[in-house]
Amino acid sequence: AYKEKMKELPLVSLFCSCFLSDPLNKPAYAYEDTVDLTWCVISDMEVIELNKRTSGQSFEVILKPPSFDGIPEFNASLPRRRDPSLEEIQKKLEAAEERRKREHERQVIQKAIEENNNFIKTAKEKLAQKMESNKENREAHLAAMLERLQEK
Repeated sequence: AYKEKMKELPLVSLFCSCFLSDPLNKPAYAYEDTVDLTWCVISDMEVIELNKRTSGQSFEVILKPPSFDGIPEFNASLPRRRDPSLEEIQKKLEAAEERRKREHERQVIQKAIEENNNFIKTAKEKLAQKMESNKENREAHLAAMLERLQEK
């Protein structure tokens, strides 16, 4: 049933029906599995049949550039952009200055955090090194004391 439905609604007829809802009251097909390219009238598009084989058909769809004959210009209907007032310019400048200040504050805080983290890291490394040195000195001192005790 699905294949039969697809035979009834080929791609070109679907494409044409999107642009022209009334197909000029013409029958869609002369024969089964044949597409009539004159089925609908589209002024901004041209469909050319390239190949017709048993495996299928190929088409070339050429879209024509839109013509603006008889259409009022869109620019005339758009409202003109008014010149910004001195107050609006001042508000925008102040907002930009505030953004720059916030960005600078963020960068300063980020740099301070980074420096603090680096300080903590180096302090931990120095402390670990100092503790290791103290441990080695203590072990050496204890070994020396034990050696003196054994000599007596």
